[in-house]
Amino acid sequence: MKVSNLIEKAKKVRENAYAPYSKFKVGAVLETESGKIYTGVNIENSSFGLSMCAERIAIFKAVSEGETKFKRLVIVADTRDVVSPCGACRQVMSEFGNFEVILSNVKGKMEVTNVEELLPKAFDFRKDPT
Repeated sequence: MKVSNLIEKAKKVRENAYAPYSKFKVGAVLETESGKIYTGVNIENSSFGLSMCAERIAIFKAVSEGETKFKRLVIVADTRDVVSPCGACRQVMSEFGNFEVILSNVKGKMEVTNVEELLPKAFDFRKDPT
């Protein structure tokens, strides 16, 4: 799928975010190597630690359907600059390889990066199970 279509899809799904506390809505679209598309939105909870980010929801949905090889992840929010994933999302992303990550905002600003650039020297128990 074209990057511009993925960004538009992320903008649209972002409206489904449940963010009554922060009012900060995020949309994510994950494209797998097999061509399937999974979406995610942030979901807040009054016990804030139980909230979940859009990126992780999209990844968890894909994994729950048997997909673990990802091509790209698009993240969109209403920010001045491009939105960037939190540290927890970066660590979850690193579990599934070094795929492309497109950071964007609703105004059309975009930056293309990848998982390793976002989280150099990520923790990986498989590499050093001491």
